[in-house]
Amino acid sequence: MRVAIDSGPLTGGDAIRGIGFHTKELLKELEKLQNKDFQIEAVDFKNADLSKYDVIHYPYFIPHALTLPFVKPSKKVIVTIHDLIRLIYPENYPPGIKGQLKFLIQKFNLRNVDSIITISETSKKDIVRFLNINPEKIFVTYLAPQTKMKTKSEQKLNLPKDFVLYVGDVNFNKNLLNLAKAIKIAKLKLVIVGKQAVNENVDDNIENKPWREFLRLYKNDPDIIRLGFVEDLDDVFKKATLYCQPSFYEGFGLPILEAFERNVPVVASRTQALVEVGDNSCVYFDPKNPDDIAEKLLEVFKDKKLQDELIKKGRNRLKKFSWEKCARATLSVYETI
Repeated sequence: MRVAIDSGPLTGGDAIRGIGFHTKELLKELEKLQNKDFQIEAVDFKNADLSKYDVIHYPYFIPHALTLPFVKPSKKVIVTIHDLIRLIYPENYPPGIKGQLKFLIQKFNLRNVDSIITISETSKKDIVRFLNINPEKIFVTYLAPQTKMKTKSEQKLNLPKDFVLYVGDVNFNKNLLNLAKAIKIAKLKLVIVGKQAVNENVDDNIENKPWREFLRLYKNDPDIIRLGFVEDLDDVFKKATLYCQPSFYEGFGLPILEAFERNVPVVASRTQALVEVGDNSCVYFDPKNPDDIAEKLLEVFKDKKLQDELIKKGRNRLKKFSWEKCARATLSVYETI
């Protein structure tokens, strides 16, 4: 069995986002499983001859862009759908008329797909609900943390002594406005890590509205430090008092596992995917309520015994997630079709 996986997410902006990270780590582990009966290869689907492969794996799906082939290839086809957040919050991610048309084409093209891989039971339910896919056609393969982030870095980070850490994008669903409000209520320090966190040149697109409001309120706030891209994430995690994932919605919630891996206690939104990933290893809050967020942050921030308990639970929870398990589950999908 020869399998081709699209190398597109390994380059450009996707390379440092979740899709690129997922594709890179999955490939690394799948390559270890190669034998005379199974070969995996990353190829550029835009230019490659895919006819020589038995299985073609598209590692991402965008509802309002044409990411799937219109004509069914002669080989078996798998697509990974990470989440459908844009369909869950259409008022915050309006597709426009062209986007709506592309979505109809994407739904049509999904008929040519033999199986779908997704990253949580939460996302699986969304795929069934929004795309009308038979659940028996959808397979869940959990992600895992990156175990070695450490790099030689000359980057100097001026971090406060005690702080709450957030790592990720600044999109609407990340809920940074309510996190910032909670930080001010609790009188704590917040460090935000992510390439977009230092972007202050924001246009009037409705998708940017929450970030524009965030900058208006907190651009120069001394309690909210926006680091942007950081070369050595290990160093930042190591110095954080706790990690907070404030999202309204996630398809998975990888930074929670990154925090578990680095012995950082986690406070997170009580939302489906985050509870699915974190189980009893996090303290949860209502993401729509800044007062509740502040209360839970302070509860963990001030209680060293609780911090140690959450760290211990987080380490134990990590046993459920590994890239080897993800790769073996993915290989099982290839073999099934």
